[in-house]
Amino acid sequence: MDAHSRGRADDIDPADQWVLNPNTGNYELRLDHSAGESSSPSRTATAEGTGRRGGSRTGSSREGSGRRGSGSREREGVPDGPRQVPGQRSRRSSQPGRGAAEPPSAGRRKRKPKKSRKKKALLWTGGVMAFVVVAGSAGAYALYQKLNGNIDAIDVGDAGSKNVVTDGPMNILIIGTDKRTGKGNEGYGDKGSEGHADTTILFHVSEDRTNATAMSIPRDLMTEIPECETKNEDGTTTVIPGTPNVRFNTSLGQNGRNPGCTMQTVENITGLKPDHFMMVDFNAVKALTSAVGGVKVCMAKPIDDPKSHLKLPQGESKVEGEQALALLRTRDSFGNRSDLDRIKVQQQFLGSMIREMKSSDTLTNPKKLYKLADAATKALTVDTAIGDAKKLMTLAEEIGKVDTKNISFLTMPVIDNPAEPKPVTVVVDPVKGEQLFAMMRSDTSLTEVKQKEKAAKGKQAALLKGPKAEAADVRVDVLNGGEIPGAAGSTVTWLQNEQGVLKSTNKANAPEKIKKTTLEYAPNQADQARALAEMMGLPATAMKQGTADAEGLEAMVLTLGADFKGAGQLITGPAKPPKDIEKASADKAVCAQ
Repeated sequence: MDAHSRGRADDIDPADQWVLNPNTGNYELRLDHSAGESSSPSRTATAEGTGRRGGSRTGSSREGSGRRGSGSREREGVPDGPRQVPGQRSRRSSQPGRGAAEPPSAGRRKRKPKKSRKKKALLWTGGVMAFVVVAGSAGAYALYQKLNGNIDAIDVGDAGSKNVVTDGPMNILIIGTDKRTGKGNEGYGDKGSEGHADTTILFHVSEDRTNATAMSIPRDLMTEIPECETKNEDGTTTVIPGTPNVRFNTSLGQNGRNPGCTMQTVENITGLKPDHFMMVDFNAVKALTSAVGGVKVCMAKPIDDPKSHLKLPQGESKVEGEQALALLRTRDSFGNRSDLDRIKVQQQFLGSMIREMKSSDTLTNPKKLYKLADAATKALTVDTAIGDAKKLMTLAEEIGKVDTKNISFLTMPVIDNPAEPKPVTVVVDPVKGEQLFAMMRSDTSLTEVKQKEKAAKGKQAALLKGPKAEAADVRVDVLNGGEIPGAAGSTVTWLQNEQGVLKSTNKANAPEKIKKTTLEYAPNQADQARALAEMMGLPATAMKQGTADAEGLEAMVLTLGADFKGAGQLITGPAKPPKDIEKASADKAVCAQ
C-alpha cells in the first residue's frame, strides 16, 4: 500500500478547517466559514472536548474509519446526521480575500491561547517524536484519518508491551537507522544494506512523569545479541540465533533481525525492558527539520567537513534538510572524531529541536502542525501496540507531562574494548554502567524535581536511618510477587548462605503479582528492617511500617516485586549518578566542540 498517496485526492486541507476560538483559547473545527462569525458550540467541533474525541455525537467510534471513501464527510471528524451544516470551503475557494490560508486580519485580534501541558511532548532522533508533539496539540483529532495510513507497524511479539501506556515507568526505544531509501540518500549508509541501529536512544519516563532520562547507546558497543523471534508476513515465526561479542548496531537489519531484536538486546544489556520502539531513517531528518523551519545549532569553531559536505560558521546558525543530516552523521568535525563525540552533537541537536518546537509558532499554527505531522508519520515505523494515530496521541499525552527542564541526555558509560590492541570499539563500563542502569531500573531521577516531592521522599528516606540489627537477629518471611520463578527460594538461600540471615523462610508465591518489592514490619522490628534493606538495596519507598508492635517470634514480610532482578542484585541504584558522567538538559543550549 502506498501510504504516501493517501489523501491526495481530497480538496480540503484539514489544517485549513481549524481556527482559534478567542473565548476558549482552543483550536476548533469550523464548519461554517462565514465572514465575521465567531465559533460557537453549535457550529464547531471542539478539539479538546472529550465527547468529540470519542465521536459521541454520531453514536459510534471513529477509530479505524480511515478506510472510508474520500467522499465521506465523517473522515474529517464531521458527524453525519440530520443536522444541516453549511458547505465547507475548499482550498480552491474563489471568494476574494477569503482564501483558506488567509491569516486573520489585524483588526480581529485573537487572544493568545493558554499553554497546554500536552504541548510539552518531545522530538527525538531525526524528529521521530514530531508526530507525538503534534498529537498532543489542539486540533490533532481531525488529522487522524489523514495521518493514520502513513504509519508503518511491526509486530515485535513479547519484546514490547501490549499496552499503549503503563501505570509505572515507561521505556521507549528510539532507533535511527542508516538504511538508504529515497532520493538524495545515495551518499549515506552501506549500499544494499537493510540498515543498522545507527543512532539509538533509550528514553526512560519516570512513574510519576516528573522526569525522564534519554540514554544514547553507542553503535560500536561490543555486546551479546540474544536469540530473538521475528514475525513473518505469512504469520509464521522465525527464531534468529544469538550472537556473542558483536557490535550493537548489528542488532537491527542483519541476519533478518527486526527492532524487536534490538529491544531485547537493550534489555539484555541494561535490565530495562523497552515498552515500545519508534524508528526512522535518513528521510525523517531531512523532512522534519524542514517542516519545523530549521533547527538552531551552535558551533564552538567553524566546520568544513569534505566527507559529509558540512559547512557551518562559528557560533549560531540554522540547519535543515541535507545540512541537518550531515551534522548528525559527521564524525570528523568534533572532539576525537569518534562515535561518542558524534553522540554528544546529536544530543545537543535534539535538545535544540525540542526548544525550537516550544518557542516557535509551530504548535499554534494548524497548517504547520499538519505539515510536520504528515512528514513525521510518513517516516515513522513503530510496534503494533502503538501502530495508529489515536494510540500515538495517547502516548504523546503521557510523555507530554514531563517538563523539558527535567529531561537528561547522557551516553551509556563505556570504556575502550580491552580485547583490542588498538581499541576501535567499546564495552559497558562494569562499574558506572551498572550504577546508572540500577538508577534507571529503580526510577531514580537524574534531575531536580519539585521541592514538595523531594520533601516527601526525604521523609520516607528517614525510615532507613537508625540502628541496624545483627544479621542473626533478622527474622523474615519471603514471598514471590514478581516475574522470576523460584525467586523467594533463591533469595532465602542467598540470605542464609551469603548474609547470615538464618531466620529467613521461603513462603513461596504471594497471593498476587506486585510491581515494587515491599518490606512490611512492626515498629519494634525497625532495626531488623534497616539491616535487611541495606543487604538487599531496598529503597525507602519499599519500607511499610505498621502501627502495632510484633509479638513473640513474629517475622517481617518481604514480598519480591517485578523490580526484583535476582538474588544478590540490589533492588535500587545509588541516589546520584556515577561521577564523571556527562549529562545535558533538554532546556539548555550548548555549543558543539
